[in-house]
Amino acid sequence: MSMGFVNRILTDPRVYALWIMPFARRKIAPLLPHVDLPSVRRVLDLGCGPGTNAGLFHRADYVGVDMNPGYIEFGRARYRGEFIAADALAYEPRDGCQFDLILLNSFLHHVDDETARRLLARLNGFLANDGTIHLLDLVLPEERSLARWLAVHDRGDYPRPLAEWRGLFEERFECTAFQPYPLGIFGLTMWQMVYLKGTRRA
Repeated sequence: MSMGFVNRILTDPRVYALWIMPFARRKIAPLLPHVDLPSVRRVLDLGCGPGTNAGLFHRADYVGVDMNPGYIEFGRARYRGEFIAADALAYEPRDGCQFDLILLNSFLHHVDDETARRLLARLNGFLANDGTIHLLDLVLPEERSLARWLAVHDRGDYPRPLAEWRGLFEERFECTAFQPYPLGIFGLTMWQMVYLKGTRRA
């Protein structure tokens, strides 16, 4: 089975939800010590997929945005909150409202550096003064390994080395947490990930 075929079928929300299920909680785990979930008021989950993380924010005013209409329909049917089918660069919050938590979970490795910079610049304006932005994404390891092979063959074309992720993030945000971490199953590391937390620059 080719990686191209696997990547194509993952656009089906049911297939993607089944694929991510064994990893979803461990993938988002680095964020949890850095967020007081009961106090979160308004969340923007950009590139939300089929609503994988929506359940974490069931007490908040949750907005999930994804350009895959199938993912959005799947999320609407299963989770509370607002799900919007839109391109990330075209999305505009209603009434100019701001968010106290913005989540980018495995999204930016699907876009090139120029697009990522434009998007992060826009998100800086969507973030409340006391808000935080959280990025979790796929690292391109330097050494040959299963994790590097999977990163190279991922359906996202832009996994980045750790230093590039941090540099890109810090162009717009004050980095308050930076945590590389492995993700896999049965003790086997399949992906190298990174978690970054940031605030608006003064």
